[in-house]
Amino acid sequence: MTDSRLAGFYRSSVAERVATLLERGLVTPEGAQKLLRGSELLDVAAADKMIENVIGVFGLPLAIAANFRINQRDFVIPMVVEEPSIVAGVSAAAKVARSGGGFFAAISESLLIGQIQVVEIEDPAKAIAELVKAREDLIAQANAMQPNMQTRGGGVQGIEIHEHALPNGESMLVLHLLVDTRDAMGANLVNTMCEGIASSVERVSGGKVFLRILSNLADRSLVTASVRMPLDELGADEFSAEDVRDGIILANDFALVDPYRAATHNKGIMNGIDAVAIATGNDWRAIEASTHAFAARTGRYRALTRWYKMPNGDLGGELTVPMKVGIVGGSLRSNPAVLLNLNILGVTSARQLSEIIASVGLAQNFAALRALVTHGIQRGHMRLHARSVAATAGTPEHLFDEVVNDLVRGGDIKVDKAVELVQKINKPKLLNSDSFHGVASSKVILLGEHAAVYNKHVLAVPIESAVTAQIRELQHGVRVIAPDWGMEQHFLSVEDAQPGAAVTIALIMRRLRVENRGFEIELRSRIPRAMGLGASAATAVAVIRAFSLLLKLEMTDRDVNSLAFACERIAHGAPSGIDNTVATYGKALLYCKGDPPLIHEVSIQEPIPLVIASSGVPGYTLEQVAAVRRRFELNETLYATIFNEIGEMSAAGAMALSKGDYAQLGAFMNVCHGMLNAIEVSTPLLETMVQIARDAGAVGAKLTGAGGGGSIVALCPGKTTEVAAALQQAGFETIPLSSQHDG
Repeated sequence: MTDSRLAGFYRSSVAERVATLLERGLVTPEGAQKLLRGSELLDVAAADKMIENVIGVFGLPLAIAANFRINQRDFVIPMVVEEPSIVAGVSAAAKVARSGGGFFAAISESLLIGQIQVVEIEDPAKAIAELVKAREDLIAQANAMQPNMQTRGGGVQGIEIHEHALPNGESMLVLHLLVDTRDAMGANLVNTMCEGIASSVERVSGGKVFLRILSNLADRSLVTASVRMPLDELGADEFSAEDVRDGIILANDFALVDPYRAATHNKGIMNGIDAVAIATGNDWRAIEASTHAFAARTGRYRALTRWYKMPNGDLGGELTVPMKVGIVGGSLRSNPAVLLNLNILGVTSARQLSEIIASVGLAQNFAALRALVTHGIQRGHMRLHARSVAATAGTPEHLFDEVVNDLVRGGDIKVDKAVELVQKINKPKLLNSDSFHGVASSKVILLGEHAAVYNKHVLAVPIESAVTAQIRELQHGVRVIAPDWGMEQHFLSVEDAQPGAAVTIALIMRRLRVENRGFEIELRSRIPRAMGLGASAATAVAVIRAFSLLLKLEMTDRDVNSLAFACERIAHGAPSGIDNTVATYGKALLYCKGDPPLIHEVSIQEPIPLVIASSGVPGYTLEQVAAVRRRFELNETLYATIFNEIGEMSAAGAMALSKGDYAQLGAFMNVCHGMLNAIEVSTPLLETMVQIARDAGAVGAKLTGAGGGGSIVALCPGKTTEVAAALQQAGFETIPLSSQHDG
């Protein structure tokens, strides 16, 4: 069963969110690829077949609402909506509802009404009597037009006859067909039935049939959602739980008696309902019309919800709405995004979808009312905007909430203000103004991952000037900041260093015997960390070089490489040494682990047409190497054969690279990727990225690094712009190989 709780989902990148859905089995690799590409969800050619005069496709955000538990089952709910705060609001409301058992929803019957208008009737009473007498025959005729529907347990379930007085004083009869359309929306089939029995209705009634069409007032398909919000979950800042509960009840009462307030109140409900209806391909306009007509059924427009105090003091809520939706039919299947969303939702019937949609509407109403009776609706919008601004400004995690609070408090919610606040909060006490810089390359492996650990050749090329370290002396303590990684770490002594860059820096300080001095170390990077591109080795080399300048050590590249390798052993356990070697020397290398290692510089005649792209999902070398080691020990002969093949391809690939034979090198890369997939270090998301690159023109594409996340590298002679654009359009970050080359 899917757990709908998605902790930290809103802070993840788009690629990371899609990866989470992949891991939970909510989307297939193909579906993930469509989500990331975006444009493939509905192309212009398909749109042109749906409506007239098509000139393009208009996009709206597709999001996921988390935390929902409905009728004792968890649901991850797709929503299509452009208004901020709605998805966050319903997710937060669903989280509160979980502690009260979640939402409960039920629909007693699900019938769509077809109307047949009969006019020019001489004797209405006689016509009604004749139609009642012919009821079973008319039902049988209508069902004969949709035999498959009747086979599935649907079809016409009954007939009603209504008499109305027209403005000219004449009588009019309206015959209602009550149709169970099962899992289809049913508009077309109901219209067909009405058309089909029109002549029989004329003959039986003696009148003239005029309009024959369904009604969108679905009051024979009412769904009721209810929820219990525990009192101890309702408090907010200075607002007591009792005040919030009673405020929500009073706000709802306002909407029950005042149509001006009710219109806005119900619009908030529809913010949730429409977003799910659109995502699932249902007619949200029909749902809107039906809902608002139902809200005015007593002759006065009023709120659709009821909020009340329960006997134990908790807040109870209930929403009843007309809801006729479908999960099958041609109109749904014509849009690939709808099928993808229905798969994410995992619904098994139209009734279940109705219950889900009503629950989301009730959740959205709670979220809006709670905001109104506490800080007001605008504060929530401002806080959401402030979080986005703080993230854009690269605010470190440990300062994030403080910066957001200051932005909201000051009202000046801008990126430059967030940067200013970060600097103000965290301004260091410098010992002097001198600063010292060190620069290092990182690496991208073209061939040889994992085989390198088993003393096989690996081919890697540098990503120039990937990491720069700037060191300044402080009065005491160590402050490590990496704005590009959203990271900041502090420690007073090397023994207190936390996992990450701080551990590497603590080791360097010990080896250089400056563990008792204070430093500010700022890292700037044009590569993401934990993405298989050698960020940890590049960090070590850049920091060592900066310290060498500060301490006037005049360290050689060999000295730097040796200390960087020691840092890599802490970070990755049993590294091959390729990362720190490329970081130190900044050359394309064919490398083989050993004591000493075999290092051969590969001569390159021109810039290599590579595109590197990050998946946004961290890949941890230590974990992947250990997992491969376990599988190797279970099937040593097979894995040794694979590693031998990869090592031989690495050596042959180095020769192809030196000759500029990209077709051969690309072929090696494709085969190597297949082998890495076979040893279980690829992921569905990496497979998607590789396919995007190949489809866009790459002659070779593969994961690079340890896998389990991380990045891919694509060889794209004459196609770097196209491949980079395709990956960027899918939401992935691309990294130029050279600081001077745009890739």
